[in-house]
Amino acid sequence: MDITVVDRHNYHLFQPLLYQVATAGLAPSDIAWPVRSMLNRQHNVVVLLDETTDVDLEAQEVVLRHRRVRYDYLVLATGAAHSYFGHTDWATAAPGLKTVNDATYMRRLLLMAFERAEMARDASTRQRLLQFVVVGGGPTGVELAGAIAELAHRTLARDFRVIDPRSARVVLLEGGPRILPMFSESLSDFAQKSLQRLGVEVRVDSAVTHCDRGGVNIGDVRLDAGTVIWAAGVAASAAGRWLGAETDAVGRVVVEPDLSVPGQPNVFVVGDAARVEEPGGGLVPGLAPAAKQAGRYVAKVIRSRIEGRNA
Repeated sequence: MDITVVDRHNYHLFQPLLYQVATAGLAPSDIAWPVRSMLNRQHNVVVLLDETTDVDLEAQEVVLRHRRVRYDYLVLATGAAHSYFGHTDWATAAPGLKTVNDATYMRRLLLMAFERAEMARDASTRQRLLQFVVVGGGPTGVELAGAIAELAHRTLARDFRVIDPRSARVVLLEGGPRILPMFSESLSDFAQKSLQRLGVEVRVDSAVTHCDRGGVNIGDVRLDAGTVIWAAGVAASAAGRWLGAETDAVGRVVVEPDLSVPGQPNVFVVGDAARVEEPGGGLVPGLAPAAKQAGRYVAKVIRSRIEGRNA
């Protein structure tokens, strides 16, 4: 069995810990590992540093920027990108968190907010700089809000002389009725109380209607902030377009129970790029544990088919 791994980066990124890099808890090297070194003992694996631009289903080839690669079985795990719900201009004012570069840029924004507040000459400017807004109450938003509060109230608490970092205000905004809507109400309630104990102000039913470098609007209510971070939505990759497959509202490919693409039994989509329905209703959440389980499952399916066993 010969396997080809294609990625536009030469490292594997463990995205669930990006928020730790963004809040100076971890170094980028702690969550990003070279793909080649991870696979160097698997002599049947070839790693290509390239970017996928299309899939030729008829020829059974993946179209890369610099070549084509033929496949017998194809697994697409192309993830997701930020979604600003049609307001692409908000991206410059409210960065998101999907890559190592995003994390290091966000870390600089957060730390410089305290430095600029220390240098500010008037109280109103200091107050604005020490206000942080996180938009989106999903896992990333919850983790970021909690980590920013810990950074301000604990890590940096005694490092400044003019300002008191513990006076920083961290606000988490969620457009729906509760944070972590993909989990049970009891877990959402527990998470909200935990954030509040850390000093995070949680606001639900608070959809953002405008965003700029000075803060956000929630309807007609203005919320000033020195730093705005976006964690409110994602859009799936171009996998659905490459395959000409049915997708949902955010671009995830609607897959069969075995995670294959309808009409293409040798093509699979996993992770954030796939819409996976649970047997009892609802959707499998776009979280790392679910993606890892999907990857292991598809690997077993492919191996069983190659060996002529039922899968």
